[in-house]
Amino acid sequence: MKITICGSIAFYNEMQKTKEDLEKMGYEVKLPPSQLEDGNGQPISASQFYKIRKTSLGNETWVWDRKEEAMKRHFDKVVWSDAILVLNYDKNNIEGYVGANTLMEMGLALHLNKKIYLLNSMPEISYKEEILGMKPIIINGDLNKINNISNEKS
Repeated sequence: MKITICGSIAFYNEMQKTKEDLEKMGYEVKLPPSQLEDGNGQPISASQFYKIRKTSLGNETWVWDRKEEAMKRHFDKVVWSDAILVLNYDKNNIEGYVGANTLMEMGLALHLNKKIYLLNSMPEISYKEEILGMKPIIINGDLNKINNISNEKS
């Protein structure tokens, strides 16, 4: 099975570890981009870009160009995959946080009839109903549940 990991770039280290764990289990896995180009065309890490973006005043055109590119590249990975795994850790004082980009990726997966897995419990968030409507499979931190579920539905 091919899995695309989704979630906040703030969780990038966790994404890399989860990718390694899933690959050891035999899955093909893709992540959001690890690098982007800064305003001068120099490579910067996704984490650096995240920090720049969060402090941007909105007038740095290159920031939003890269944001658009990264979103489209990650949408392509959702299309490629059989399922997405949302790493929904705690963020912004919300347990199991799912942000706007991740919600869009989940919506794309829903539209394409992909399986949607949530690593942790459902967040108490204003758009909880939309997440519930996508019927994600909550695995409560246990990656083995992906294997069990994918084998059951094969």
